[in-house]
Formats: sequence, C-alpha cells, structure tokens
Amino acid sequence: MDFSKIKLVVSDMDGTLLNSEHQVSSLFLSQFDQLKRNDIHFVAASGRQFQSILEKLSSIKEDISVIAENGAIMMFNKETKVLLKLNRDEILECITHLRKVDDSYIVLCGRKTAYIESNDSEFITTLRNYYSEVSHVKDLTQVEDDDFVKIAVFHFKSSEKYIYPKVIDITDRFQVTVSSQNWVDISHKETNKSYALKQIQKHLNITPEETMVFGDYNNDIEMLKLAQFSYAMSNAHPNVKNVANYHTSTNDDFGVESVLKQLISPNS
Repeated sequence: MDFSKIKLVVSDMDGTLLNSEHQVSSLFLSQFDQLKRNDIHFVAASGRQFQSILEKLSSIKEDISVIAENGAIMMFNKETKVLLKLNRDEILECITHLRKVDDSYIVLCGRKTAYIESNDSEFITTLRNYYSEVSHVKDLTQVEDDDFVKIAVFHFKSSEKYIYPKVIDITDRFQVTVSSQNWVDISHKETNKSYALKQIQKHLNITPEETMVFGDYNNDIEMLKLAQFSYAMSNAHPNVKNVANYHTSTNDDFGVESVLKQLISPNS
C-alpha cells in the first residue's frame, strides 16, 4: 500500500490507541518520534476529557494536536479552544431527562473539570480511567462558572441497550452518540470529531488523501470519512467497520502500531 502522501495521522484513544488497561504503548511513543522526523503531524481525537488525553500522552503533548470531548475542545499549535458549548437551558433539559434513566450515572463535562453527583465507589473508580479532573457536587443543575461541552452517561452493562433508547427522542436537538460499550455522549448538535478535524486539515492544508485515521466506535464515524486511509480496529463496532476503508488488528494486538510501522518503514 502506498502511504507516501500521508501528512496527518489521527487516532481515537480508548479501544484504539490505548490498550485494555487504558495505556499507550512504548512502541507507539518510539514511532511518534519517527512520525515527527518525517514531518507527519499526529492528532489524538477522543471523547475523553482534555486533561486526561494530555495525561496519557504527557511525553509528546507539546508536539501534537488534541481533539477532546468528541470535538467540543481542540488544541492546535499549542492553543486550546472551546469550540461548541451547551447552554444552561440545554443542560437543565438533558439532566432532568437523564435522571429518569435507571442505573445510569451522569457526568457534566466542563472545560475546567467533570462534575458528578454520584457517590457510587465502583462508578467513581471507573470514571477515573477517563477523567483526571473530577469534582463532586450536590446538584448538577446548579453548577456554574465553567464552559460545559458535554454530558456523558454511563451504564455498567450496555449504553447502547439501556441508555440510548431512552434518549433517542432528543436527537433532533442534540448530538447523541454511543461512544463505547458503557457510555453515551450528549453534546451540541454540531459536535463530532470531524468538526474539529476539518479545521486542523484546513489549517495544515491537508487533504483526505493525505490523512490516516484510526477508530473503533460510533463517535469515530464522521472523522473516518475525512480520510482515504481510514482504519477500523478488529474490536470496532460493526458500524465503524462498515464505514472504514481498511481494518487492522485489535488495540491489544497493536493494531495502530502495525499500520504505523508500514507508514514509517515502508521497506521493512
């Protein structure tokens, strides 16, 4: 396969670049050095909290771009911007609605931190895998003094089965995405990872033919469409596999790294 035109590599985090232990491999970090030498720009694109992405990629954070909270926050050229926000009325509507969903846990995602009401220790332990900045509050509807970019809803068994059917009636007003096995994300109607990625491509004057994207879940679908070299992980949701032009192995089998090896060492 001819990767000679690639100038931009974009990867989702959970289920894609990160393994099942939520860690980035030392192999990728060494490959990143070669990407940089080859003048190939790297973007981490995730539904994760912005601070959490920087924590996972702390050793390279000065040299990459970041798309966080499914595209609501973007860091490019070391400048961070909040692109799309939820207003107070929208937050009140969503939280009031979500409180009626059984066995769900609500996270109000702000630029500064993530806010939760729950005291459930198992949920909080799980949450810490995705959010490095968390504040506990008595009432999410009373939180102010932040830019609110997303409401994430967690279910221990299946977000697609138990949460999404309960919020499908608000999809005409909000971006509602099943972002993983356990999470549904509710954002501004225009929010998705491609919203931010298009801006990065435009700033760098990079085309889809010069772009490589990796993803595994429904919140990756729009950005996969912005790349000729779009890859679904073997562990990806069927919707993602249907959209991607190519497939690679799982996140635990170094699926991203195996393709990057071909990109940076085409003759090896």
